[in-house]
Amino acid sequence: MDREIGRPDWLFGNQPYDTNPSCPGEYVVSCDGLLTLMENGVKKKTFNTGFTSHLLLNFSKSGKVYCFAHSAIQVSTLISVNILDGKVEILRKSQQVDIDEGYFSKFTEICYNTTDGGKSYANYYKPTNKDYEGPDDELPPLLVKAHGGPTGSTTTCLQLSVQYFTSRGFAVLDVSYRGSTGYGREYRLKLADKWGIYDVDDCCAAAQHLADNKLVDKNKLCIDGGSAGGYTTLACLAFKDVFKAGASHYGVADLELLAKDTHKFESRYLDNLIGVYPQQRDIYIQRSPIHNVDGFNSPIIFFQGTEDKVVPPNQAQMMFDSVEKKGIPCSLVMFEGEQHGFRKSENIQTALDGELYFYSKILKFNADLPDGISDKISISNYV
Repeated sequence: MDREIGRPDWLFGNQPYDTNPSCPGEYVVSCDGLLTLMENGVKKKTFNTGFTSHLLLNFSKSGKVYCFAHSAIQVSTLISVNILDGKVEILRKSQQVDIDEGYFSKFTEICYNTTDGGKSYANYYKPTNKDYEGPDDELPPLLVKAHGGPTGSTTTCLQLSVQYFTSRGFAVLDVSYRGSTGYGREYRLKLADKWGIYDVDDCCAAAQHLADNKLVDKNKLCIDGGSAGGYTTLACLAFKDVFKAGASHYGVADLELLAKDTHKFESRYLDNLIGVYPQQRDIYIQRSPIHNVDGFNSPIIFFQGTEDKVVPPNQAQMMFDSVEKKGIPCSLVMFEGEQHGFRKSENIQTALDGELYFYSKILKFNADLPDGISDKISISNYV
């Protein structure tokens, strides 16, 4: 099978395949949204479970395969698949989501041209809401999402944060820039020495691809990301002139600080992505948004936890202060007690509502938002 089936081992328990304990040489693997039964490298049978991703596979002696399955409109679900007759049994859902599917957008994977003769990939979600249709004479705004890692990948699972925007009139493009997992080793290695270059180029090219094909409004292109994706967001705004607004969720602003003070597991991660530190310190400075604020011309909102040990809150504060000093509309939202990634439901809700509120003000459109959100989101330099 000439496919990449694994993921980076950021977490324990990653198991994209499992062998049949009752039949040596037989195994089941998750690939291209399907479960496939193989024997000695030869495909025997494919199972369409109704889901598009299958994780933590376990091949039992009973002839059933157990796994967690999900799709763009279905939550993670524990299922079993009988390899003899293909019968799928839903055992338990991870949570109950009582939302009509008429509000869910299903993605289409796109491939597009990017810099240096390369190609990149993204999952494209159209604006979808069963109760509304966009004006015939207008194109929708676009939100490009830059995933974290940076050598991670987009996901095909249900992302309520994506559906939040698509159900409110945004198109969303979830980019698997060069260096992402899921497209083979050669593609994965393309980010070597190129973090801050290819991820930025590919996010910009993705937005321009949709704009050129008249799928989105070229004057309403936005971008967001968290952690490493927040870095890509900041870099896009610092070094390019494509996006009209952005949102950084605990994004990396200072690459040198990240190299000097990070956890043991990723202690030499940046040597491959940027260059050996401190020997190549100049590259870290050149690619750090915090040292290139002069390049910022577009409004941005920062969401940051006060207890973040990975990206200290002073990075967001320094970025905000510098952008504010330039007279660019900007906002900083500090969540007390939050760390690298928000855990409290009220803060997650505020981050979503606050981002939409910010875009609505910058792009000049009306948004249906909860009462009081304007009290939580103060926009400096906004007229």
